[in-house]
This record gives sequence, C-alpha cells and structure tokens, in this order.
Amino acid sequence: MIDVYLVPVGGTRYELYCEVPDEPEAPAGPEEPDDSAEIPRIGLLHRARQAFRTMLEEAERDRRQPQAAPRHPTWFGRLKARTMRWVAESIAEQRLLWHLRKQTEACLYYPDDLDEAQSMAIVRAQLKRDFEKHRFWSIIDGLLFVASGAFMLVPGPNLIAYYFAFRLVGHYLSMRGARHGSSKIPWQTTPSAPLSDLRRAIDLAPDVRVVRVRDVAERLRLEHLVTFFERSANPASS
Repeated sequence: MIDVYLVPVGGTRYELYCEVPDEPEAPAGPEEPDDSAEIPRIGLLHRARQAFRTMLEEAERDRRQPQAAPRHPTWFGRLKARTMRWVAESIAEQRLLWHLRKQTEACLYYPDDLDEAQSMAIVRAQLKRDFEKHRFWSIIDGLLFVASGAFMLVPGPNLIAYYFAFRLVGHYLSMRGARHGSSKIPWQTTPSAPLSDLRRAIDLAPDVRVVRVRDVAERLRLEHLVTFFERSANPASS
C-alpha cells in the first residue's frame, strides 16, 4: 500500500504528495512480472526505455551523493550536469504517478476540515488532469524522439535523443499511473489534522511558515515535506 497526502497549497488548490524509497526499481526476476513491459521491447521504444533507466539511475546516484559529484570543466560536462539536475527534479515531480501504476491499494490522508467525498473528488480530478497532460506530452515527445534519430549521424552521444527518451518514457509511465490510480486502485481514507494546519500556514511570513511546516512534517514523519510545500504553496491564491 502507498500513503498519499492531499496537501493544501492555496485557498482551493491541492497537490498530491508521497514519499517512497529513492532507490531505482530493480529489474524483475525471470518469474516476476515486469510492468515496464507496458513499453514494447522492440525498436525505438525499447531504446527509449533503456535510455530512461540509464538516466534515472545516474540522476538518483548523483542526488544521493552530491559531495562526490565531479567538476565539469568542459561544455559537455556542464551540459550533462545540468541535464542530470533537471532529471532529478522531474523524478521528484512524477515519482507518485510512477509508483501508483504498481499499487493494488492506497491510503489517502486528507485535511480534516474537508469531508471524505470532497477529498476523493479532488484526488480523482487531479489524476484525470494528470492523465490527460501526460498523454498529450507522450505523443509530442514520442514524435520528437523519432525525429531526434537524425542526430545519430553526428559523432558523440546523442543527448537530444536521450532528452526526449527520458521525457517520453517518464510521461508514458505517469499516464499509466494516473489511470491506474483513478480507476483501478481501491482507496482508504484518513482525516489528518496536521494537513489542516498546513492550510493555516500558507499566508504566514516565510520564516514563521517554515517553522510551522517543519513541525507538521515531523508529526507526519515526512522527510521532504518542507521542501515540497515551499516549492508548491502560493499565498496569492488563498
């Protein structure tokens, strides 16, 4: 089961949040189903999947060991480092949807100043928007990935193809996760007073707000909630 938090980030705005292990998923064993087989293992899509796994593993490794990251004196090194930072940010944004596609059930923690029906309506609406958004970008990035094959004639690593490969597979898996979460997973629900406290923290001065959010994070035992909330909260919309 995966725990999902309905985090208030504005007056009527919410974001879905979860914390899951940072380790890349291990390949399935010979008798274990591998749902990455959702992506055909032939042709360009198979190459996209392989490029995705390579970039994902490298980005996660760099994120877990930033002190070991080498200096990048060349333009190629700087470009690659910048790309890996972007990949790490994308991982953080899409990790929930990637993990939802493998779940058989989920538990939603929602602010206790909402009722259960309201909360689930927000979740399903959010997942529907996510599905439509990632379906659109899967098509666009798929076309661009195919077009990037022209650069295979250029000597050196095809960074353009790797870029669109990551986007293609990431959006595709996010689309699958959004659809699975909205239509196939049974959801348990639990009201949460700390999440309601987050709503009251939105309009506080930044130095006061971060203390309040840190307290909520400790109560919920969510290690990265402070960073997520500071990035997502928008006082102007409350």
